[in-house]
Amino acid sequence: MIEEDTIGKDGAMMAKITSSPFTEDWLPIKQILNGMIQLENGEYVTGVKVHPRNIFIVDQGLQNAIIGNLRNFYNSISFEFWLIIADRPVDIGLYLSNLQILYNNTDSPIQKKLVMEDINKANMFMSAEYNVVDTEYFILFKEKRMELIQKNLHTLISGLANSGLNSNQVSNDDLRMILDNFLNGGVHTTFGTVMS
Repeated sequence: MIEEDTIGKDGAMMAKITSSPFTEDWLPIKQILNGMIQLENGEYVTGVKVHPRNIFIVDQGLQNAIIGNLRNFYNSISFEFWLIIADRPVDIGLYLSNLQILYNNTDSPIQKKLVMEDINKANMFMSAEYNVVDTEYFILFKEKRMELIQKNLHTLISGLANSGLNSNQVSNDDLRMILDNFLNGGVHTTFGTVMS
């Protein structure tokens, strides 16, 4: 923060103006490191990313078991947590690069035409008109003590595994994406976050 004293027309000192070189200085975030957001008050925000699973392709009994196990797991969590659903744009940059290399290395006009159609189709899906996104699911919590952080992470990962879902600790990129979604409200990035 930069504080400046302001002098009025009559030479009297006026209220201090506080300005900052950063737009989001009001956020109490110190740093993002090792899959955790460190807050200025010493607390950490971390959690798990839940890998999606299409339960609608399994039989009804297994569907009911997964949903029941997940409900029981949620009800057994003994600490405050947040369920976050966030949309992330689908990144097919590597796929497009490989298509471009294939196009450049192909001599056949027919193959070039087919590859170019694939490139155009991929670019179309990445446009704002279609807004293709991956929906990602997170369970986050806030804690000060490292031993409780590790215990809570273990509780979440093992509880989700017992419910038939895979998960892992959030990465720094995951946390930055969640913050970006939350702070920008989807305006700039054209994808948003839902918290429940």
